[in-house]
Amino acid sequence: MISYDPSGVFLPEHGITPATLAALAPKLEEARDDVMADTQLWADAADVPAQKQPLDAGFHLLPDRLLDELANRGAESEVARLKATADRLAGELGSVVVLGIGGSYMGARALMEACCHPYHNQAPPTLRGQRPKMYFEGNNVDNDAAQGLLDLLASETSRWGVVVISKSGGTLETAAALRIFLRKLHADYGPGELGRLVVPVTGESGKLFDLAGALGCTEIFPVPDGVGGRFSVLSAVGLLPAAILGLDIQKLLQGAVAMNHHFRNAAPAENVVMQYVGVCHALEAERGCTTRILSTWGKRLEALGLWYDQLLAESLGKQERGALPLTIVNTRDLHSRGQQHQEGVRDKLITNVIVESHERDALAIGPSDNNQDQLNALADKTLPEILSAAIAGTNQAYREDNRPTADLRLPRLDEHVMGQVLQMFMLATVLEGRLIGINPYGQPGVEAYKKNMNAILRK
Repeated sequence: MISYDPSGVFLPEHGITPATLAALAPKLEEARDDVMADTQLWADAADVPAQKQPLDAGFHLLPDRLLDELANRGAESEVARLKATADRLAGELGSVVVLGIGGSYMGARALMEACCHPYHNQAPPTLRGQRPKMYFEGNNVDNDAAQGLLDLLASETSRWGVVVISKSGGTLETAAALRIFLRKLHADYGPGELGRLVVPVTGESGKLFDLAGALGCTEIFPVPDGVGGRFSVLSAVGLLPAAILGLDIQKLLQGAVAMNHHFRNAAPAENVVMQYVGVCHALEAERGCTTRILSTWGKRLEALGLWYDQLLAESLGKQERGALPLTIVNTRDLHSRGQQHQEGVRDKLITNVIVESHERDALAIGPSDNNQDQLNALADKTLPEILSAAIAGTNQAYREDNRPTADLRLPRLDEHVMGQVLQMFMLATVLEGRLIGINPYGQPGVEAYKKNMNAILRK
């Protein structure tokens, strides 16, 4: 199970005390009750009070529901159908282009970077388990990047296909990319193949659903009702790309279910979700820590941080409130942002995300006849040992200057752990929203740019 250590925030200056955190327990329990009531309200399809609209609480028990359906319906369940479609695509295609923006692709990218070979797309098929390469587009309107991907697909000898993810099909960036890549698919394979080469994940009605019917798509998967985009990673939105990559989506869901059980039953002092929210809230309220830095150690969790950036910003950045999320990768960013974090404005809480084990044999520096770098004294030290020393040294430097840090510890990087982490952050976000009186669902600020952009283009 993942764990959370807040000891680095208990500082004589610019931090909080254990008593401050403990005093929040009743409010955190009240907010947890509110989150559980939201879940039940949504499950019962009851009338939603005006102050809680919109209420997209369907994400919470979605992993439980999907696993129950798998146990009861077997091959007819959504999870089984996702696996079957993923295996079909993996057997037929060398590359898959995932078209989507925001929550429609960021979770899938986070899972790919955390759980696949670090150089998945560059690796030969044997190193990626004979699974397809995966590219992400439709998340921007970068002409040269789109052309570059089309160039790449044209240069490959294997077939390719598209997974397009959009609840309505009306998001311009994704819709425009789909039309462009459909044109390329049509040119490469003809109209009769589009139904097998395009797999939509969408709502039960809307522009993309209608287009899927016109194309004759043989498989369509749902974006569930009551699940907003940034909360959708454990639906077909994230599960289909993960399954195409060969990840065990059942273990992913089981990890999320374990976190649901922990959140529901653990006391505040032992509850990872409640401790995390309590620390973040107390430091923001008492010390002005309005910038939350997710400090990932190693390269494989940067995309997880970017996914969380959207989750936090869109959920709580309302009513002229909400902390600013910022993802960094260390030790890389110690050589860029580290100076500002160490001696800059005291508005930051740094949460280290630390993976406690590594999959591969540890690489040692090793001895050399050329000792101009004077590293022979450290020849027996390994990269994991250097990373551990960097984490400890950085935390020590922050502590000596009374700069608050906390550690989120992951025992390893696999599907079960990632399921825990994703669900923990989603639960923490809605818990904090209820704690501070901000509806964590909906994103009215995002709609303004969409409306203006379309108006300008259609003049």
